[in-house]
Amino acid sequence: MGHRTQKPKHFIIQESIKEKIQNGEWPPGSRIPSQRSLAAAFKVNRSTVIAALDELKAQGIVEGKMGSSTTVVLNAWQSMAASTPAWNEQVRWSVQPSNDPLVQKINQAETNHSFLPISKGEMGPELHPAKALGKVFKKAGNEIGYFGYGDGRGKYSLRKAVSDHLSSRGISASPDSILIVSGSLQALQLISLGVLQPDSTVFLEQPSYLYSLPLFRSAGMHLQGIAMDKAGLQTKLLEKQHWRKNKSILYTNPTFHNPTGTTMPLDRRKALLCTCNEFQQPVIEDDIYHDLWLETPPPPALKALDTQGRVLHIGSFSKTVDPGLRIGWMTGPEDVVKRLADIRMQMDYGTSFVSQLVAEHLLTSGLYEEHMHKIRHKLLQKRNYLLDLLHQNFKEEAYWEIPAGGFFIYVHFYSIASKKLFAAAFKQGVLLNPGSIYHDEKNTSVRFSFAYPNYAQMERGIKIIKDIINYLKEIRMKG
Repeated sequence: MGHRTQKPKHFIIQESIKEKIQNGEWPPGSRIPSQRSLAAAFKVNRSTVIAALDELKAQGIVEGKMGSSTTVVLNAWQSMAASTPAWNEQVRWSVQPSNDPLVQKINQAETNHSFLPISKGEMGPELHPAKALGKVFKKAGNEIGYFGYGDGRGKYSLRKAVSDHLSSRGISASPDSILIVSGSLQALQLISLGVLQPDSTVFLEQPSYLYSLPLFRSAGMHLQGIAMDKAGLQTKLLEKQHWRKNKSILYTNPTFHNPTGTTMPLDRRKALLCTCNEFQQPVIEDDIYHDLWLETPPPPALKALDTQGRVLHIGSFSKTVDPGLRIGWMTGPEDVVKRLADIRMQMDYGTSFVSQLVAEHLLTSGLYEEHMHKIRHKLLQKRNYLLDLLHQNFKEEAYWEIPAGGFFIYVHFYSIASKKLFAAAFKQGVLLNPGSIYHDEKNTSVRFSFAYPNYAQMERGIKIIKDIINYLKEIRMKG
C-alpha cells in the first residue's frame, strides 16, 4: 500500500483562503486576517503564512504591501463575484459605526491565548465559581420546561430575587421596576433607544469605559466628558454644563470606576444628585462592580440615595460570576421599565430563560454571597501582589492610586506614551489597554487588571513592560 503524501502547510493555507473566497465568506474587498492570526489558527510559523500569501498574490487573488492589511482582489474573482453586493460599502455606511481600530485589535487579541492579557476586565479562571455553577445548572435542569417568550421584562421570580438582593444594599426596587437584560450593555442600548432623543448629550466621566464603545454615538448622541479627581467625577463642574431638558443625561460609574478604579465618596454622591435634581436631569448609574469590594463595602449606590426616581441603576453578573451568563438588570421608574420592555420585545423577546433560572438560583440559594465572600479575599491578595510588582518596577516611572475594589489599577507613566507602549508590548505578546481608548487626555496611562491574569502572568507581563520602558529610555537618550 502506498503512502499518502501530506500537503505542505502553505498549500493548505492557500486552499483554505480560496475556499472562503469561493464560499462568499471573504468577498472581494475583504481583509484577510493578520499573519499572526493565521499563524495561530494553522499552528505554523509566520514564514509559512507569508509564503502562502505571496503565492496568492502571484496568482492575483489577494493584494497587500508590507505593514498593511491583505485584501481579496476584485478582478481575480470577477466572474464569481459579479452579483456579490458591495458589502464593504454597505457596512461602512451603516448606522452602527465600527469600533475604534485599537479597540478592535484588543478585542481580537483577547481570544488569542498566546497573549498575556494583563488588562483584561474579567475574573480569571481561578476565581470562576465552576462548582457553584455546576450545582445551580443541575438544579435548574430539573425545572426545564416550556418557557415561552415572556413579556420582555424577565422572569418574575428572578426580578423578585434581584429586588431582595438590591434591598440588602439599601435600594428599594419592586419587581415591577426591574428589567432583566442580557448584560449591562443591552441596558445602555435600550436606554439610548427608549429614553434619549437624537442629538442628546450624554455627560460622563473622562476617562470612561463608555468612550471605547460607539453605542451612544450610533444613536446620534454626543459624549461630553467631565474631568475626574481622586474622588471621581468633579460634581462642581456639572453646574457649568449646558443641560437641556429631555435632551441630556448623566452617565456615571461611581463605584470602582472603569478604568481608574476610583470610588466616589458619600458626600460627593449626595452633591451629584443635588445638582441633577436642581437641573432636573436623569442619571444612568453603571454599578456592575459594586459587590467587588475587597475589605469594606463602598458607599451606598446613587439609587439608594435617590428619592425622586431620577436614577436608572444598572447591575450585572458579568463581572462577579461569568460574562457568558449574559444576565444583568436595570431598575428605574415603572413607566420607563415598561417602555424599555416594549422595545426589548421588538429586539429579541427577552433574555434566555435558562440563564435566568441559573441567576435566580444563585441569588436565592445563598451561593452568590458565598462566592463573593471567597473571591474578595483572593482579589485582595492579587491586588496587593500587583501593587508590589508596580512598586518594585515602576516607582520611578509612574504613579497610581490604590483601588478599594473592582478589577483595575490605573497607572500613569510620567513620560511614556501609552499608545507607543501598547504597540511595543503587543509585538512581544503582552496585551495592554492604553488610556487613549478611554479618552484619557494625559495619553500616558495604562489600565492593569489584577482580576484576570494569574500571579505568574502578572510577573512576566510587568517584566516585559519594564524592559520595553528601559529600551525606550535608552533610545530617547541616544536620540
